[in-house]
Amino acid sequence: MDQINPPHRLLMGPGPINADPRVLRAMSAQLVGQFDPAMTAYMTETMELYRGVLRTANEATVLVDGTSRAGIEAALVSLVEPGQRVLVPVFGRFGLLLTEVAARIGAEVHVIERPWGEVFDVQEIADAVRRVQPHLVAVVHGDTSTTLAQPLAGLGGMCHEHGALLYTDATASLGGNPFETDAWELDAVTAGLQKCLAGPSGTAPVTLSERAVAVLDRRRSIEAGLRDAASPVAAAPIRSNYLDLAMILDYWGPARLNHHTEATTALYGARECARILLEEGVDTAVERHRRHGAAMSAGLLGLGLTLFGDQSHRMANVIGVEIPAGVDGDAVRGRLLADFAIEIGTSFGPLHGRIWRIGTMGYNARRDAVLTTLAALEHALRAEGMAVPAGGGVDAALAAFEAEQ
Repeated sequence: MDQINPPHRLLMGPGPINADPRVLRAMSAQLVGQFDPAMTAYMTETMELYRGVLRTANEATVLVDGTSRAGIEAALVSLVEPGQRVLVPVFGRFGLLLTEVAARIGAEVHVIERPWGEVFDVQEIADAVRRVQPHLVAVVHGDTSTTLAQPLAGLGGMCHEHGALLYTDATASLGGNPFETDAWELDAVTAGLQKCLAGPSGTAPVTLSERAVAVLDRRRSIEAGLRDAASPVAAAPIRSNYLDLAMILDYWGPARLNHHTEATTALYGARECARILLEEGVDTAVERHRRHGAAMSAGLLGLGLTLFGDQSHRMANVIGVEIPAGVDGDAVRGRLLADFAIEIGTSFGPLHGRIWRIGTMGYNARRDAVLTTLAALEHALRAEGMAVPAGGGVDAALAAFEAEQ
């Protein structure tokens, strides 16, 4: 069996994307013990870095070792007890995921829905909160299945007026779109590295407000092999050991209470993702994603394609585009991969086979990546029988770039 040697790819889909080479270099560093002073220092530094990324002063800002979904499950299983009401506004696949996770932990799940391609008016969510009186509102910020971003400003304060916590899944949006944990009064946020943060999947940043931590404090239960006479023991503990955020906070905090062996290599990568983003500046990175996403959008229109969904609420880092009638969407994606080593995505559910999803995010939110993808897509569309303007995509993208200089 040969050594792993992945083929060269330019990942221009909805994620994962090509990791920043600096992140890969950081992940090649040697391991140290989990309580080595160097390791605990890296953990503390990482907490501070992600406070900057997430725009929060929350002390409870840590990493969950697992993919973005592990972060989602950790937040919901730790903050919601069986039988408590959870309200989920669904406008795409990942809102449905939140309902799935909440139902599996025994919550009483209430759903409001918008068609895929639209988002909610904040008043619609406010009306549902008043009607349902949930313990927690769980909402996706940017749903890559539809490429749209749900406005969040004003939701936190409204939820708090009705005694509800506000949880947000920011996996697809963080680092490439405006995101303000404290200013928007978000109580729990989870994310991932494999999109705008330019890292690999496998680590989930999490931040928790004081309100959320108070819920964890009431549910804290130290496992048998670690507790002493003064340790809290709950009659109905959080229903996951590995994803128990109360114990994870004790591991990352001053107590350093052993919970798991921190994924050292993953932590190195996560730390570097945040360091790179803050070095660039969050606002600068958000503007970079907006600029390159706008150029990609212009280029797709220049090829005669139609963009999907409410463009006034489109995420900066991923674009939905209608697959033209008579064009085999999978064949186009296959040609891009075989001839140009470029990957773009399709979607899920009602949008599967109806749209492509093209990303401009993280390390791939670059001028050359945008232009190369558009030139390759022009070739693939023509090869599948579609008449497209010669150079239309690249010319339109270049015009968009030049208009902003």
